[in-house]
Amino acid sequence: MPRKPARSVAPWVRTRLRTAPGAALAYGLLVLVTAFLAAALPRAVDTYETAGLWHAVDTAEPRNSALLLTTTVPSSLAPEARQAEFAPDKLRTTRDRLLPALPTPLRADLTDSAYGVRTTKRMSAPEPWLARPDGVAPQFFLDSPSGLTEHAKLTAGRAPRIAPGGGMEAAVTTRTATALRLKAGSVVHVPGVDGEPKPITVTGIVEPRDTDSPYWSTDPGLHTPFLAATPEAEPRTYWVGTLLLAPESAPGTVGTLGEPEKYWRFTPDVRHLTAQDTERLTAALGSAGDGPALVQLRDILGDGGAFATDLDGIVAGYAGTRAAIASVVAVATFGIGAVAAVVLAMTGGLFTTRRHAELALLRSRGASLTGIGVRLLGETAAVAVPAAALGLLLALLLSGGAGARLLPACLGAAGVAVVASLVLPLRAVFLHRRPRLHGAREDLITARPSARRTIAELTFLVLAVGAVTALRRRGTGDAGDHLVSAAPVLVGLIAAFVLVRLYPLPLRWAARPARRLRGAVGFLSLARAGRSAASGTLPLLALLLALTTAAFGGAVLSGVSDVRDRAAYRETGADARVVGDLASAPLPAGVAETVRGVAGVREVSPVQVEYGLELPSHRGTADQGMGAPLIGVEPATYARLAARTGFGAFPAALLKSTGTGGPGHVGNTTRVVPAIASPRVAERLGGRPMEIIAAAGRFRVKVVAVRAATPALPDKDFLVVNGDDLTNRAATSLLVTGGTDGALDGRALRAAVTAKARSVQVVLREETRAGYVDSPMQTGAERIYPAAIGAGAGFAVLAVLLSLLQSAPERTTLLARLRTMGVTRRQGRRLLALEALPQALLAAGGGALVGWATIALLSPGVDLIRLALAAAPDEAMALGTALRADVWSLGVPAAGVVVLTGAVAGVQAWWVARRGSVKELRAGDAR
Repeated sequence: MPRKPARSVAPWVRTRLRTAPGAALAYGLLVLVTAFLAAALPRAVDTYETAGLWHAVDTAEPRNSALLLTTTVPSSLAPEARQAEFAPDKLRTTRDRLLPALPTPLRADLTDSAYGVRTTKRMSAPEPWLARPDGVAPQFFLDSPSGLTEHAKLTAGRAPRIAPGGGMEAAVTTRTATALRLKAGSVVHVPGVDGEPKPITVTGIVEPRDTDSPYWSTDPGLHTPFLAATPEAEPRTYWVGTLLLAPESAPGTVGTLGEPEKYWRFTPDVRHLTAQDTERLTAALGSAGDGPALVQLRDILGDGGAFATDLDGIVAGYAGTRAAIASVVAVATFGIGAVAAVVLAMTGGLFTTRRHAELALLRSRGASLTGIGVRLLGETAAVAVPAAALGLLLALLLSGGAGARLLPACLGAAGVAVVASLVLPLRAVFLHRRPRLHGAREDLITARPSARRTIAELTFLVLAVGAVTALRRRGTGDAGDHLVSAAPVLVGLIAAFVLVRLYPLPLRWAARPARRLRGAVGFLSLARAGRSAASGTLPLLALLLALTTAAFGGAVLSGVSDVRDRAAYRETGADARVVGDLASAPLPAGVAETVRGVAGVREVSPVQVEYGLELPSHRGTADQGMGAPLIGVEPATYARLAARTGFGAFPAALLKSTGTGGPGHVGNTTRVVPAIASPRVAERLGGRPMEIIAAAGRFRVKVVAVRAATPALPDKDFLVVNGDDLTNRAATSLLVTGGTDGALDGRALRAAVTAKARSVQVVLREETRAGYVDSPMQTGAERIYPAAIGAGAGFAVLAVLLSLLQSAPERTTLLARLRTMGVTRRQGRRLLALEALPQALLAAGGGALVGWATIALLSPGVDLIRLALAAAPDEAMALGTALRADVWSLGVPAAGVVVLTGAVAGVQAWWVARRGSVKELRAGDAR
């Protein structure tokens, strides 16, 4: 058998990887980290979005989230047939048929679900010993829920069961028994269809195991009676309670006037669903409510079957919040993704520059572009593909949770692998598509952009203008609008093009006077800065995108914090509010002094609020009636509070006292008191003094200023006057200001106030603010932005290093040659630092400027309400969600770029001086 000829040439890929193992390892590490981020990000988003869906359903009121199926029994049936329909066995059989008939993906949690028979109308009980607040007989519902023994504990008597002779037995909860004076053995009569009262014997008292569970809280009347009022001119109250019948007694409800119906109440189970099932869930609920699924359910329930739930509204609210948050997160995702792509492209550019001579030699010896490209592709793929696979594996192991999908993570890692594999061969093929002169200059000052580049830049400019315009007009409401989400990236791209075009001008202007300087360091540094290949578009673009992403992320985080601060101040009015059980009741004496004595309290502003004040109109009786609260304040402290909170700041002198307050001026109706009013109140009162008749005094007011809000009542109309001008002065609340940062020891303040008066409540701004963050989607999205900023900073650092490494050999050779001409080590360090300084200043200044401009341009279109608050109530829209430039996120990264560039240049100068110049000046070296 002939032997195969031995291979005389080693494989290309193995040879190249053995030649430069350090570069291959560094490139693989970069690809691994990038692939990990690309795979982990979608998994993190899926996880918090799925957790948000579960949270939305779990925290909703059970009465809203429950799936309720009901049906009535036709009255045309014989009584015996109707009673048979209410038998427990038949209800259980129907439940077992309904469960698989629920449209996919709806599922029921049987733990807290129930079925049974209930009356739809209240029935009066004539027993005189029952509680009657205003002499009206109490009314009862009848209900026979399944699983009562599992969800309640018997505290007195025995469990109800079918009574001898077909009578009805029931249990009541402890609250119902206490409120209506029921006990084991009590007999309650309800009206029957035949005119005879039907007795119901209360055999036991039960205590619910968990009144907050869906079993009980779906219908709170099951465990807690409530007061209702008669529809009269002078209404009278009466109790309404529920008698919990034994399931075997349910057929007896046919003989009452309660109009019984069968029901199956299912608690939805969403733990098997993910965020991607939202549309399917919405479609299933719509189908069950009025669609094909309802037809199938009626085949089981009968023609009178009905399906009711508010779960569709809960899911719709979740979907709206999810879309709003996703659109804001998408901006950060595009930013960090663009930075990573540019850094990968820069890495390929570095490799291409280092191997320029090798590739040019191959081309001169007849190598085809296809052959070179295929060999380079195999070389990079051998590193990039395993690194990306390892990054994907780490992402699957270390990130994600319930609902995290595999496909987006795989696509993200695969995208990184493709880019990392193609960037070197494509760049090499493009640069060597035609022969290039050896040692041709890449002088930025004399470079002339080609027509293709100009067309490409104009195209990106049009896209950027369109994206910014769309975002300002439509906002970020559509998470699938990728052009809008990419607006900051496009703005940074255009800024990089503009700065690269303008960059030669200051260099040219500065190089001319530098020629006349005695030293050569200044001129050489400027000349080198203009010729350096590191001053191309890619390094500048990477830094601009990273700085813009950091600035935008900082603006989002600070904007979210501002919205929560304003919302908390809007609700509490100050760092803390001290108020009685009744908002209009005067505070007990000594409370203000007690609050002032608590450590950390800087200032206390007493406020007197009188609600329901009827306002006169300058138009006379032609206007309809209007009421507004009257607020009596202490002008000095209240003015400082208004300025600090940002709600209706005003000079304290506007409410200067007239000296006519106090009990001694009760009959003085001619005095005119200055007032600050809300716009509607000011319009009603007009510009002349109007008489006010209030419990706090009778006087005339003249509006001296109009404000849209005020700390005491920031979301209502108001009329603010000096409290010293009131004849009946009594503070109803205290607005407390903490230290310089608003910090208060809430526990100490609450303890001191409670010890003074137990009827007084303390509402803390920090506790109110903390209540706005209760959704996993909020916390998850807020973690994405710091992570994006950190990743962007890391890629920015790498971009600086790559840009300097690309020209490091040339700078090293230059410095070695200059050392032989008498340049000192100190002058060499200055030369390298000054050479890198223009590029660093361009990137830092341009990044800060672009970040600020991006925030200013996109601010009107970014709505942070959904991200900032747990819900998005209509009144919260008045808080404002405009982004604002954060000094730290703008200045710190920009300064870091300059410092890092200078540090790298200094280290390189030190290393060159340490190595010496012999190796760099070898004869025949073409560098």
